[in-house]
This record gives sequence, structure tokens and C-alpha cells, in this order.
Amino acid sequence: MGQTGLFVVATPIGNLEDISLRALRILSEVDCIAAEDTRHTRILLEHHSIGTRMLALHEHNEEKLAPRLVERLNNGESIALVSDAGTPLVSDPGYRLVRLCGEAGIPVYVVPGPSALTAALSVSGISVDRFCFEGFLPAKPAARRKRLEQLVDEERSMVFYESSHRIEACVNDMCDILGGDREAAVCRELTKRFETVKRAALSELSSWLADDSNQRKGEFVILVAAQDQPRAQKFAQALSMAESLQEYLPASQAARAAARYFDVARREVYAAMEKDTGV
Repeated sequence: MGQTGLFVVATPIGNLEDISLRALRILSEVDCIAAEDTRHTRILLEHHSIGTRMLALHEHNEEKLAPRLVERLNNGESIALVSDAGTPLVSDPGYRLVRLCGEAGIPVYVVPGPSALTAALSVSGISVDRFCFEGFLPAKPAARRKRLEQLVDEERSMVFYESSHRIEACVNDMCDILGGDREAAVCRELTKRFETVKRAALSELSSWLADDSNQRKGEFVILVAAQDQPRAQKFAQALSMAESLQEYLPASQAARAAARYFDVARREVYAAMEKDTGV
């Protein structure tokens, strides 16, 4: 092989044909492939008749194994780094190894290709001129909701990864915190047999997932449109409407109607009314 160093190689996210000619050549020529899961990568290699030996590099052993791989690279070996699917280091292991290579002056080459992130961006129908990637939200409900509350006023479209175990709860929390009327898209099993892209308001997506258990299976990318109006401005408008409606409705009903109209939290509007008027 002409070049030595670390090659960060993107692999298919589902369809085994979605791999570049360069990636196939690199995987067949390197001395070793560092794979997140060797059993998973073996399927790809056997499909393309590649017999390069592998070793496992994952979140549980990377800290210990990375220095050993750097030593091998310093001795002139070439190594390819791959994840289970897509582009390595995007919510996958490999950061420590790449960083150590940089510090040691070892060349690191990128072999670009498939990515669930860019695939979802391209087919979601959500404006992605500006976006932020949040990866996986916290698994615990309280922590997940806290993080979503921090993103309420995000002015860029947001991209999340989620598993089948938490997709329904995650979208429900998004609906409650980011607003049921917020446009979003759920992209499921991209490039695979049951690929699905559903774009709708978060409230509709929540109902869709609840009604069809098949849509809760697989791997997910969720895109949520940017906040089109600052939350503080919407809240001020809701509070003003609720206070005006008090002439005709009980305070709780006025708060509910205004909060629903402006898609903000009813309890927050009602609490502000209590503070301002002592209802």
C-alpha cells in the first residue's frame, strides 16, 4: 500500500452497495481494520470479498487500545477505522485514536461516504441551510427534558439520533417542550428495506408513533425545524391575550386558550397571571 497512517473510512448505513470504490480499496489494502463491532463489519467485508484482519475498537476499550494502535502506526502499519455504520466519530468511538494520531504526527486520512446525518438532512423536507447536530439526547427522562428546554429558542434546525427503545418518549417530550405545532421529520431505517420518512407537526408525529408499533422499530434520525419566533416574544403575546380574555373567561381557561394559540406552556402563562394580577 502506498500510504501509511490511519484511514477514517465511512461505511454503509444499511444498503451494502452504498460504499465507494476508494473505501473498498483501502479496506482491502490496510494491514488492519479497527472496527466498532467486528461481527457487524465482517458482513460488509464478506459481501465484498475482503479478507483483511480486524480488531475491535469500541467505547469500552478505546482508551486502553488507542496508544497501542498509535505504536503500530508509528512502526509503519496502515489501519482503517470503521464504525458499525456511516461515518466514524459521529456519535461513534474513535475520537481518542484520531486525537492521539494527530499529537504523534501520524497522518490521518478521511475516506468520506455514507452518513445517517447527511442522508436525513437531504430527504427530510426541513430547511437545513443552518442546523445543529445534537446526537443522542440523554436516556433519562428528566435529563432529556432539561436538554430540550435549553433548545426551545434554537434558531437553527436541530438533528437528533434516537433508538427504537426511546423514540416514542423522545418525540412526546419534544411535542410537550418544543411545541406540538413545530414542524419536524422522523427518518427511520434510512437506505434499508423499511425506510420511512414522515414529515409533520410534532403532535401528529407523536400520534403516528403511538398508533403504529412498526414505526417504532429500527434506527432513527429526528429533525426539528428552527424556532420561527423567539419563545420570550410568544410568551409575552400569550400572557397579554390571557389577561385580556379574563374579562370573559375564568383565569385558568383564559390561560389555556392563549397558551394553546401561541403554543406555549399553559402553567407558565397562568403562573405569570397570578404574579401580575393575584388571580
